Amino acid sequence: MQLLNTLYITTPETYLRLDNDTLRVEVDRETRLRVPLHHVSSVVCFGHTGLSAPLMHRLAESGIALVLLDDNGRFKARLEGAVSGNVLLRQAQFQRVADPAFTLDMARASVAGKIKNTRQVLQRGAREAKAEDEAKVLTRLADDLAAALRALPDVKDLDTLRGVEGSAARQYFSGLNLLVRPDQRAAFSMDGRTRRPPRDRFNAMLSFLYAMWMNDCRSALEAAGLDPQVGFLHALRPGRAALALDLMEEFRPWADRLALTLINRGQLSADDFALREGGGVLLEPDARKTVVVAYQERKKDEINHPLLAQSVPLGLVPLVQARLLARAMREDDAPYVPFVAK
Repeated sequence: MQLLNTLYITTPETYLRLDNDTLRVEVDRETRLRVPLHHVSSVVCFGHTGLSAPLMHRLAESGIALVLLDDNGRFKARLEGAVSGNVLLRQAQFQRVADPAFTLDMARASVAGKIKNTRQVLQRGAREAKAEDEAKVLTRLADDLAAALRALPDVKDLDTLRGVEGSAARQYFSGLNLLVRPDQRAAFSMDGRTRRPPRDRFNAMLSFLYAMWMNDCRSALEAAGLDPQVGFLHALRPGRAALALDLMEEFRPWADRLALTLINRGQLSADDFALREGGGVLLEPDARKTVVVAYQERKKDEINHPLLAQSVPLGLVPLVQARLLARAMREDDAPYVPFVAK
């Protein structure tokens, strides 16, 4: 049950408390849900959520992660119990991050996985485009991303690599508007990626979805015994889960695809978003529930994992990739291979 064992709390002013071996969810002092703790591996709370001290103690003792995010899905805090995992694996991880050549190779793999998956989003959009001129634009952008991929082997340092990644990301986001259904483009137009806070509805959805992917990637790394704070592509900073951010790069396009699906199928409309002072845009509470349900359903999709040569639920792929990362840390002849959709 590693797939659907994360409890997401999206309703404002919710209060969580411990009731014997059960987590009780209350809204306006009325019980809305009871969840046996043995069914839960992590609890993710969006916005203003209250929690009882006994519940927090029990979650920590049981190894159940508690993640607090703001209304935009930005990480605020994480409560966890005693550090576990393989200390020798973490020692190997720390030694690897001190090796410039290994660090560059791992960072290059993260960027390659992201660009390959974003390119597939554009290629699919070009095939399905109704207007020939839009198909040409999307094809040109996909070709530009192919050129970025060809440039990766010659990159000699992290700063240059990050520059290639940033340029590719700008090209990719410039084409996403063309993947939105024409009658929805006015409401869901975006001018590049914005965050902290997101400045439009599309970016608000992406921030929310990225936050959920981030939590799943961090949990997967911890399950594999790795330290989520020590990564390669993202610079090491206090409080930053650099390795989780590295791992999430290859999954960002999956969030983008789900956002496009929710828009193009009419599951979300302009009225599902609220404009805040300062120009920030947020999902309304009911819309958050819609996105969470769609995200959990998408995680059930069977995906052919090219390295394993077998079908795997999408929600388990971060766990697979975390174990591949761990193998790369331990073994010199096992380079990390990012997950690329077929």
